[in-house]
Amino acid sequence: MSRVTIYTHPDCPYSLEAKNELDRNNLEFDEIDLSVITAAWSDVEKLTGGQRITPVIVDGDSVTIGFGGVG
Repeated sequence: MSRVTIYTHPDCPYSLEAKNELDRNNLEFDEIDLSVITAAWSDVEKLTGGQRITPVIVDGDSVTIGFGGVG
């Protein structure tokens, strides 16, 4: 299984919920906080077709834009 990368922003409540979900499922992840690593916005824009949205979750070749919870 590949390691998950999550692009987050502290002003985004969905970023927090996505990280909590990953923790609940015992999935290890690397977090890229876009308020700290602002240059990573260009990566987010590439992954989202030009949008500045968080969270963006990358798991191998799978990219999830936003977070709506499970269920």
